[in-house]
Amino acid sequence: MAITLNNRSLVTIYGGSGFLGRHVVRAIAETGARMRVAVRRPELAGHLQPLGSVGQIVPVQANVRFPDSLLAAAEDADAVVNLVGILFSGGKQTFKSVQDEGARHVAKAAMAVGAGTLVHVSAIGADANSRSVYARSKAAGEAAVRDGFPDATIFRPSVVFGPEDDFFNRFGGLARIAPMLPLIGGGHTKFQPVFVGDVAKAVVAALSGSVEAGAPYELGGPEILTMRDVMNRVLDYTLRRRPLVPVPFWAAKLTAAFLQLLPNPPLTIDQVRLLQSDNVVSDAAIKADRTLEGLSIEPVAVASVVPGYLEQFRPRGQFSVYKP
Repeated sequence: MAITLNNRSLVTIYGGSGFLGRHVVRAIAETGARMRVAVRRPELAGHLQPLGSVGQIVPVQANVRFPDSLLAAAEDADAVVNLVGILFSGGKQTFKSVQDEGARHVAKAAMAVGAGTLVHVSAIGADANSRSVYARSKAAGEAAVRDGFPDATIFRPSVVFGPEDDFFNRFGGLARIAPMLPLIGGGHTKFQPVFVGDVAKAVVAALSGSVEAGAPYELGGPEILTMRDVMNRVLDYTLRRRPLVPVPFWAAKLTAAFLQLLPNPPLTIDQVRLLQSDNVVSDAAIKADRTLEGLSIEPVAVASVVPGYLEQFRPRGQFSVYKP
């Protein structure tokens, strides 16, 4: 059920302090709606408050592993948005507890408080039969959301890019210090990078009722790029020259077996498994018009945004001139 976004409406956003979250908060703030941003560490979410007017954005404590905290954060909310997700498991923050069971708890909380709308952000590649634990947990989370809140809107974005991303920025940093750039699996994996601002617009559209209830939407940008294309773009935008070295999947998994032991691993075996499948909008979603274009959102291209924030990785930073 659609809601009217204005200063009388309240939206609870779980996981709203992260990369995607800050852009979703900014987009909703422009509608005038009040927000309760539910995060594990609300004292670290102060950067969100300047995105809206005084009192419009209020960080509160909640953890998807504890249903009671979710219920308290959702009280009196007209709509709920779930952006919680992790890229690797660690300690109690496992794929199952966060992306499977956590999504179920969010859906139950939204239903319990009588929220009119639930928007759940998943990922392209969510598949119950995937070799990747991440992808299986995303699929399980989607199933849990549909079970707990049948009319929920599910968004599956491809790789999300923007100034604070962990995709182009990561490779930009690698290009600055590494003598070569690895192409896992030969660099043939395809991506359809989507601008974070476009995903935020899609969330607002879903809250406003401009979507087909209960149907998953797949969000991708205007270009399909292979990993080799991505690496070449990074080298181009950072004005660097580095050889691109193909690395077989088996060798990448062997390396990841050691890297994933680090506190913040740059690569895990599960992520290598993800790279064995393309990450693009499906033909089924295109035919059903369940895409950004179907929401009347014109996707922003990589070349329009990424060169600007990768200037920090150029030989002379902002003083290095990039010529498209």
